[in-house]
Amino acid sequence: MCGIVGIIGRRPVAPLIVDALKRLEYRGYDSAGVATLNDGVLDRRRAEGKLGNLEKKLGEDPLEGRIGIGHTRWATHGVPNETNAHPHFAGDVSVVHNGIIENFAELRDELRAQGSEFHSQTDTEVVCHLIQRELENGKSEIEAAHAAISRLQGAFALAIMFRTNDDLLIAARHGPPLAIGHGDGEAYVGSDAIALAPFTNDITYLDDGDWAAIHRDSFEIFDEAGNPVERSRQKSTTTAILVEKGNHRHFMEKEIHEQPEMISHTLSNYLDFSKYEARPLNAAIDFGTIDRLAISACGTAYYAGLIGKYWFERLARLPVDIDVASEFRYREMPLAKNGAALFISQSGETADTLASLRYCRSQGQIIGSIVNARESTIARESDVVFPIFAGPEIGVASTKAFTCQLAVLASLAIRAAAKRGTISPAQEKAFVRELSETARYTRMALKLENRIEEISRELAQVKDVLYLGRDTNYPLAMEGALKLKEISYIHAEGYAAGELKHGPIALIDDSIPVIVIAPHDRIFEKTVSNMQEVAARGGRIILITDEKGAATASMQTMETIIMPDVPELIAPIVYAVPIQLLAYYTAVFMGTDVDQPRNLAKSVTVE
Repeated sequence: MCGIVGIIGRRPVAPLIVDALKRLEYRGYDSAGVATLNDGVLDRRRAEGKLGNLEKKLGEDPLEGRIGIGHTRWATHGVPNETNAHPHFAGDVSVVHNGIIENFAELRDELRAQGSEFHSQTDTEVVCHLIQRELENGKSEIEAAHAAISRLQGAFALAIMFRTNDDLLIAARHGPPLAIGHGDGEAYVGSDAIALAPFTNDITYLDDGDWAAIHRDSFEIFDEAGNPVERSRQKSTTTAILVEKGNHRHFMEKEIHEQPEMISHTLSNYLDFSKYEARPLNAAIDFGTIDRLAISACGTAYYAGLIGKYWFERLARLPVDIDVASEFRYREMPLAKNGAALFISQSGETADTLASLRYCRSQGQIIGSIVNARESTIARESDVVFPIFAGPEIGVASTKAFTCQLAVLASLAIRAAAKRGTISPAQEKAFVRELSETARYTRMALKLENRIEEISRELAQVKDVLYLGRDTNYPLAMEGALKLKEISYIHAEGYAAGELKHGPIALIDDSIPVIVIAPHDRIFEKTVSNMQEVAARGGRIILITDEKGAATASMQTMETIIMPDVPELIAPIVYAVPIQLLAYYTAVFMGTDVDQPRNLAKSVTVE
C-alpha cells in the first residue's frame, strides 16, 4: 500500500525523504512524489512509475527546504499518473495519504459548491481542500487539521504540511499504521519504522484514532475528540540497513534462498534441540485448557493457517475454525467461551486481519498473533506474540515469511499436543527431531533449482495451470496457484485432489499442465488415482514427489520433480520450495516484475 514519510530537519530533506521512500518500496506503488517548504513556498516533484523517475526529476530540478513530506502511491481513486500522484496541494496545505476516504464524493461536492477547484481524481485532494476551507474560516493550522480529520470516514493515515509554518507536521491515523520518530532537533513521520531506521530508533506509534502535532523538538498526541493522550516511546529493533539483493536478480529469489537459515532461526526460538522438546509458551494462551481455536489471515498467511489447522487438530486434537479475514470479520461467528484466536500476518498491519482480531477481542477471546513485525499494530493488540524471525521480506509474493509461519505453527501444534496429552513425551521428541531437520531438507530442495528452471520454461508457454494436493498438500496447492498468478499473471487454481471429479476435471485437456504435490505418504495411493484420471484425459502432469512416490506412481508425466524423502510433518515446509521456484522462474521467463507485480501491494492496510 501507499508509503508516507515526513521530516522536519536541520538540513535539506528532499534527498532524505527519497531515501526513506526506497525503504517502503516493498509495500508496492505506482507513482511517487515529494513536497517541501522553503522560504514560505510550497513546491513538489512527482512522477509516475518507480522512484528512479522521481530521483531523475529531483536531479534536474532539486527541491530546497528543511521540512517536507513524501509518498509512494498505490492507486485506489484515479489512474496512476503524475496528476494523481501525491503530495496534493490546496492553498496553504499539502497532504500525503494512505488509505481510502469513503465519504470523499460527498465532501467533494460540498467543497465544489463552495468554490473549491479540484485537479486530480483522488480522494486525497478532498482532505487538502477541507483543511484549507477551515483555515479560511479562521481556525489555526492545528484546529483546521483536527476539524477536517473529524469529518473523514474510512481508513486513512495522513501527513499534513502548511505553507505558513515550517515547524509543524500533522500526522493522523485511522486504520493504517503511522509512527513518529524522534531525533536531535529533528522529527520524523513514517508508515513504519523501516522508513525511519536511518534517522532514529526512538519511535512513538500512534494508536488507531490518534492524531499528532509534531515539531522539531516536541510533539503532542490527541485522541479523536482532541483530548491530549500519552503514548509510549520505545526503541525500535528495525535495522537501518537498506536491504540489497546481493548476487540475486530479484528479492524474491534471494528470499527463497534465505529460507533454510530463517526457518532454522525461527524453530530454535520455539524448540529446544538439545532436549528435543517444545519450549514453554507464554501463559496468555494455555493450549492445554482451551476448548477451541479460531484462526484468521489473508492470502498466503491464510494458507499457512489452513495447514496449521491440520496440525492442531491431528496432533493436539484441538478443534480449529478458520476463515479468510475479509469474511471472518463480517460473519459474526459464534466463538467458544473458553477459546483463543490466532491471527497470522507478515506485516502485522493487514486491515481485515486486524478487524477480525478486534471482533474476537470483543467476544472475550484470548488473542495470539504470528507476525514478522513485532512492533506492528496486530502485535501490539495481542495478548501474546509469536514472531516468525524471517527478517525483512521485500518481494510482494511471500516466500520465507510463509515457511517461517509454518515453522511457528508446527512448533505451536507440538507444544499444544504435549500440553493436552495427545502425544507422549517420546512422540514429542520424535516430532521435534523431525523439525530440527527442516533446514537441511530445505537446502536439498533448493539444489533442484536448475531442474525447476527448465520446467518453468515450458510453463511460461501456457495460459492455465491446475494444482492438486491432498491433506496438508491441498492448502499448498492453493498457495502454489496463488504464487503463479501473483507474479507470472498466468491463470492458476489449486484444488483438493479428491474434488477433481466434482467439477475441475471438465477443464482437463492436453493444453493444461496439472501440478500434483504428492509426497509418498499414507494417502499417496488416493492421489495416484486422481493422477490417473488426469492422464486418461490427456492432462500433462508435473509430479512433485520423492523417489518412492515416483516409482510407485509408475505413469507417464510431463515432468517429475524428485524431492528428498522427508517426514510427513515437515513436508509442507520443504515442498513449498519447488512451488515457489516454479512460480519465480516462470515469471522470469514471462518478463514480469517479479518483486512488485502489477496491482499488488505487500501490506494491505485498507479493505
